[in-house]
Amino acid sequence: MNMDIRNTTEYNCTQQLSKGIASTILISLSLSALTLMTTAINSLVIAAIIVTRKLHHPANYLICSLAVTDFLVAVLVMPFSIMYIVKETWVMGQAVCDIWLSVDITCCTCSILHLSAIALDRYRAITDAVEYARKRTPQRAAFMIAVVWILSIFISMPPLFWRHQSKTRDDECIIKHDHIVFTIYSTFGAFYIPLALILILYYKIYRAAKSLYHKRNVSRCEREQNGQVLLDACGKSSTFCMAEKSISDHSTDFEKIHITIRNPRAEMRHEKKIRRKQKIYCNRERKAATTLGLILGAFVICWLPFFVKEVIVNICDACYISDDMSNFLTWLGYLNSLINPLIYTIFNEDFKKAFQKLIRCRHYL
Repeated sequence: MNMDIRNTTEYNCTQQLSKGIASTILISLSLSALTLMTTAINSLVIAAIIVTRKLHHPANYLICSLAVTDFLVAVLVMPFSIMYIVKETWVMGQAVCDIWLSVDITCCTCSILHLSAIALDRYRAITDAVEYARKRTPQRAAFMIAVVWILSIFISMPPLFWRHQSKTRDDECIIKHDHIVFTIYSTFGAFYIPLALILILYYKIYRAAKSLYHKRNVSRCEREQNGQVLLDACGKSSTFCMAEKSISDHSTDFEKIHITIRNPRAEMRHEKKIRRKQKIYCNRERKAATTLGLILGAFVICWLPFFVKEVIVNICDACYISDDMSNFLTWLGYLNSLINPLIYTIFNEDFKKAFQKLIRCRHYL
């Protein structure tokens, strides 16, 4: 009887051990694949902007800096996180832990602040196009990038200083905020304030873009109704068409009666052209809304759960979140470094062409 119990126990332990090894291998392979994809895609964006003259624009310099930041997350942060998750303990000493945490917090904060800078740049470009086009220089872009990095360092360094004030074990590498002020400072500076700024700016961008498209569409329709398009259409139509025929009364040379005779074919072409332009207008508005929705959706889905967890765990003493859930939320935030280059470049035809040429190894860009 005792032998059967022992055999059953050993069998269960073996089963659990094999399942644990299989799940560890699966997790490490999945996270490694995400790391390689993030590295490759951000490298492609950086290379495309560097070697393609058409992409040498101040707005793209911000995207390039964002790609550099996300590349650093993939190269300097993700591999150490994979090792920490797989081994379930920190084995590289507190000095390496401090470096890893500083790079992690700084780069992730910098990535988030880059999204705010890009939103601000786009808002100025669409609401003050003429004046901002003159101010939108490489020097201004470099200044914005420098400000983003400096703010990121100021936001990320204090948590590391607070970490050394409390006792930490040698086998763990985490930051614990024992005071609510520290939690508010780090989470609001790194996420909640940039989130509010991004939401406000992109809402205003959408409203401004919708208003601008509407004004252009109305102006175009008014010009067409005044006969500018009709003149071109009638010039190519049959002899029956008379765009504008003036018949003067012989009693006076000053009063003229204008009689306009429209060709039915030209009228149909005119209406089709208006409908086609209205469809283009609707597609542009839909595309703009989709792009903004993807940018905001990806940012909120990736980072909001992590920062909500940070607030809850560090404020509520009775609240507990498992290590697996904590690791999942952390990597959900890292996933934003993979999504960023896709969203900010996939809707740009110049980036698409540059990527195609890079993949085909064409150097005459």
